[in-house]
Amino acid sequence: MFTGIVEEMGVIRSIRRGARSAVLSIGAETVLSDLKLGDSVAVNGVCLTATSVDGGGFTADVMHETLRRSSLGALIPGSPVNLERAMAADGRFGGHIVSGHIDGTGTIAETRQDDNAVWYTVSAAPALLRHIVEKGSIAIDGISLTVATVAADRFSVSVIPHTAAVTVLGRKRPGDTVNLETDLIGKYVEKLLRPTADSAPRNSSISLEFLTENGF
Repeated sequence: MFTGIVEEMGVIRSIRRGARSAVLSIGAETVLSDLKLGDSVAVNGVCLTATSVDGGGFTADVMHETLRRSSLGALIPGSPVNLERAMAADGRFGGHIVSGHIDGTGTIAETRQDDNAVWYTVSAAPALLRHIVEKGSIAIDGISLTVATVAADRFSVSVIPHTAAVTVLGRKRPGDTVNLETDLIGKYVEKLLRPTADSAPRNSSISLEFLTENGF
């Protein structure tokens, strides 16, 4: 589990590509302080396993499903990437629940300056937007952000200068692809409320009534 609070920007040292897979070598500093073989690291929001660790970075395997679902396949040597180690049990929960399992990608449609902040508008598929709500949480390239507005085919976030400076989001331009992970709790709630062939409609009604009464 991650929190969406990026610890540092690493850099892709090299990429060894297979037929439908890849091995990333990632240069890093901060995340290496206690990183061990087999530990999880979120790379642009994608949970990867460290397969080797050296003094200047680590390597991680990327399988076909991950390449298909995320933007990792577009990385090249020299690309900056957001890095976050898995949350420690005694750590602060500064962002929101981030699993590192990417739901899909979006495209930066527009950026605009708003005093000290920058607005990013991201276009996304309807299947992703159904789980994105105003003032809810979204992970963009592994960064925990608050959704400011939602439209039929896009959503927007407002980013403070610090976040833009210490993450890859500050380097994104219109047309660039970003990894998106929608709210984990929302996806589970939808799954539980979705009618199934062997469930009576009354079950869903009771669940909705319970959620309403308890302020959800």
